Amino acid sequence: MRLKYALVVFDWDGTLMDSIGRIISSMQACARQLKLPVPSEQAVKDVIGLSLEPAIAGLFGRLTEQQHAAFLQAYKHEYVVANQTPTPLFNETLPLLHELRQAGATLAVATGKARPGLDRVLTEHCLEDYFAVTRCAGETRSKPDPQMLQEIMAHSGMTSAQTVLVGDSVHDLAMAANAGVASIGVTHGVHDRTRLARHNPIAIVDQLSELKSHIFAGES
Repeated sequence: MRLKYALVVFDWDGTLMDSIGRIISSMQACARQLKLPVPSEQAVKDVIGLSLEPAIAGLFGRLTEQQHAAFLQAYKHEYVVANQTPTPLFNETLPLLHELRQAGATLAVATGKARPGLDRVLTEHCLEDYFAVTRCAGETRSKPDPQMLQEIMAHSGMTSAQTVLVGDSVHDLAMAANAGVASIGVTHGVHDRTRLARHNPIAIVDQLSELKSHIFAGES
């Protein structure tokens, strides 16, 4: 099948991986541990997609240097080691990635995860070879700044017209809009259809399998 977009860029958490529950419970556990105000589930959802630094600032305001360092250390341990909330890939993730790759699409990831975290999950799920380029927090500006997406396009030799961004948060879709790139929202992550629609995606889907009708020519 012919592709409408040669470069398909995915957010990770809440888009390809069902990791929202662990992020929320890890953030709340760290707040309790450091005696900070415990954020609500929705408050944590609203910063997912951002790099960790602005996410912490959005939830807790300006921390002291000591508090900030302690939170970073506590969160890394909580999310990677202590928290046992499952973080599976969504059921349709692997079939979709395989079909897109077989069709000749260049696949990429633009995520607020740190590089060690993304590399770990890619290795765990044997996905290292699926993505031509990945960009993580700490390597470029945080979403919704377009730099992350611009770097992916430059690395791939693709234009904005050849690119589509798939994400579950307003930060993802705002980044795409700021880069002049088409976007598709998915509703199984952090933000609902109403909030995603404010950023004018070309489509909003409830399941990853529905993406094919918007990425393959002749499918819509």
